Amino acid sequence: MAHERHPRWSPRTADAFLVAAVVAVSVLNSWVKGSNGLLSHAPAAVIAAVSGAVGTLLWWRRRLPGPVAVAVMVGFVIAFTPTSLAVAMYTVGTAYRRVRTLVLYALAACAAAFLVLLTGHPPSSLRETLYVLSLVLGMLVLGQTVAVRRDLAAEARAKAEGLEREQHLLVERAQVDERARIAREMHDIVAHRISNIVLSAGALKVGPAASSSPEVARAAEEVRDEGHHALEELRDILGILTPERDGRRAPRAPAPDASQLGRLVERAASRGQDARLEVNGHPETLPAPVQRAIYRIAQESLTNAAKHAPGATVTVTVGCRLDGVRITVVNGPPTRAATPDAPPGGGNGLIGLEERTALLGGTFTAGPHGNGFKVEARIPPHP
Repeated sequence: MAHERHPRWSPRTADAFLVAAVVAVSVLNSWVKGSNGLLSHAPAAVIAAVSGAVGTLLWWRRRLPGPVAVAVMVGFVIAFTPTSLAVAMYTVGTAYRRVRTLVLYALAACAAAFLVLLTGHPPSSLRETLYVLSLVLGMLVLGQTVAVRRDLAAEARAKAEGLEREQHLLVERAQVDERARIAREMHDIVAHRISNIVLSAGALKVGPAASSSPEVARAAEEVRDEGHHALEELRDILGILTPERDGRRAPRAPAPDASQLGRLVERAASRGQDARLEVNGHPETLPAPVQRAIYRIAQESLTNAAKHAPGATVTVTVGCRLDGVRITVVNGPPTRAATPDAPPGGGNGLIGLEERTALLGGTFTAGPHGNGFKVEARIPPHP
């Protein structure tokens, strides 16, 4: 994003320099040339003082552009201050937009110029008066031109910002619709399939095969429990993806935390994994995002070990120290062949863990370790 340009001077500082310059020019002009106004016979010091006072009125030109312009016109008739009148008319041009108002101020400036022409001592020449009028009216037109350009630029910026906001809203709406579509697809396909697995496991548990074999009953119970957990987490994801309806979002299941690590390892052990958990410190006191990251790292690592290194010993170690938390999952070499019908993996699980760790400001590594595999994540301390 481009840096915004800030003016070097504040408006008050710019006005101070402008007023000082106008006063200096007016006073110098009074000393050098004298005055063609009503004070043409007055001493030069008096004319200079009045000219300086008229120039000082420009300090309030931003707050009271109209009254200041009228006061400067009066000063122009008295002490002939064309510089002050030119600045005042420029301010009127930038301050007002109605044509009638601008015409009235232009006529007033013309009247002041003709008064100087008629009442001055000596009277101003017509050429000099026309020069002053062209200067004053030209500054009025210049101020109006600057104001119109400024208004057009502001309108263009407002339109651009409006289009940007509209585009942003359209993108958000498209994202919401896409999330809703994904949620419907997951509900119609994935949730349906998992529900069928849970129902089939329940039927197997109470069937004749389970009655004659405790191992079959236990396996059916494990499949049923895992299916229930999968459905709970799927509903949690669907609750995130589904847009709010009537200002309410679908209820979400509690997010997993570090207190459930023991249960996670126990379920892995019940499936036949030689899984162990070592905890140093109190990870349950960490912020919720850190606890969820620890749980997901352990969960994905145990699943990968069961898939790629069946029978291997898997050790989950969580350590909480002053410099942050460290979770390490190490598995040894497999002790038996992989199951032929094991589901294929695309490698997205480790990528997701790396992204989750990076969002917390930590580092993530995964790779071969001796004859096995090692996953390690370090997350800095969080308040």
